[in-house]
Amino acid sequence: MKSFSSSSFANDHAEILDLALAAVNKHPQALFTDFQWFLYEARDTVFFTAFSRNAFDKDSLGNLVADMVALAPQLSHGFVGARPGQPFPKHLLDAITHVEEVDSFDGYPDRWLGKSEDIFAQDDLPLFRVQAAVLRGGPDAEGRASIIQVRSSHALLEGSDSALLTRSASAGHGVMSDKSNKVGLKARIAGTLRGWGMTFMYVTLANLLAPPEKPWGFKTLALKRHRLRLLANKLGVRQRSLMFALVTHALNGEGAEKHMSKKVIGAAYTMLDGKRHDADDDFFRVRALEAKFEVLDDFVAYVRKVDATIDTIERKDITKFQVMMNSMFKALRSLNKALPFLPGRRFWRFNGGIHVVLTLVPPHRTYGPMTHGMIEPIFCGAWHPAANICTFCPGREYVTLNFTMETRHIANVDKIEALLAKVEAMDIAPTGKLITDEDESA
Repeated sequence: MKSFSSSSFANDHAEILDLALAAVNKHPQALFTDFQWFLYEARDTVFFTAFSRNAFDKDSLGNLVADMVALAPQLSHGFVGARPGQPFPKHLLDAITHVEEVDSFDGYPDRWLGKSEDIFAQDDLPLFRVQAAVLRGGPDAEGRASIIQVRSSHALLEGSDSALLTRSASAGHGVMSDKSNKVGLKARIAGTLRGWGMTFMYVTLANLLAPPEKPWGFKTLALKRHRLRLLANKLGVRQRSLMFALVTHALNGEGAEKHMSKKVIGAAYTMLDGKRHDADDDFFRVRALEAKFEVLDDFVAYVRKVDATIDTIERKDITKFQVMMNSMFKALRSLNKALPFLPGRRFWRFNGGIHVVLTLVPPHRTYGPMTHGMIEPIFCGAWHPAANICTFCPGREYVTLNFTMETRHIANVDKIEALLAKVEAMDIAPTGKLITDEDESA
């Protein structure tokens, strides 16, 4: 199948548009890369939400959506009747937007968060929704007139897209792989074989061992960036190492009773890497890495161990793991095409021993007409049926922690800020190191 980039449709080339329409008419997700297909089939979703000084109505919300689609043309993909890269007619805008009045913002944004299953309920509607709640009687004492939320299939948007849209910048993808940077034949063959092997092993294990559906919880937390920066410097660790350690240590618990693991916390975390190659996915910028954090009750020792683990991982070439993952997505898609009953719904609930996924998205800085009037903190997160996820979203003043997790873990989220305050009060011997995270200082 010929592949098309997400930005290929944001132009006037009639021939390209005709090819795209022909592919979409044959199958709504025909233009998805293998990674996009994987996230679509898993029904993974993402969300963005923030308060605003503007009071939205149906027309202004529709105009906002039209601007979003112009900046992120991939939002026009993936549904029956889609016209990739073209503006939405009014009936589609009306169907995917919603405005309501509320008496109070108490409980927001958490009361809005969920799996967003409604996105997939009707196959002839775009794979995202935009809603606003407007405060009845006008702005509150903090100047907040409304709260807005964007929810989307993860197949269409990633964290870097959200960051770009927040700055009113183009989030069109183009071709994300670097065809000029060739992965060696040996590494490609090894990664492909490992990917196919992992596919068959995971499909088998998932259908035998996947747990039943569990109750899921959703919660957000906002922390001042300055607090985290000062403490990271005091500890001599990266800011992301501190955030990863705070979350995993608090969620796992102290003492004999551990909620995730007594010895090692299996984690996956994501990062952006500018060293692209020809085996990278053509849509997604993000890359995933695996980590194992040794459990230690002493938090200072633990956070420094987490930092050392991250340092070791990121000094290695992550190409082999990425080639394997992309090969696995391709193998799963091919398997599903040949045998549509595989990998089966149980597959998507199998986590393969990963206790938590830690996602640090690029800084969200409001700028331009897209986010005019929006107020920090900004909340941004993701949901996957098998993963306990914490998404870290840095802004100018705040970092928000956005949790989509098994309900049994949600109560421990309240322990994070208490742990932070406890460590801040400690008399910690300096290491002499001052580490700045490039991805957090942007």
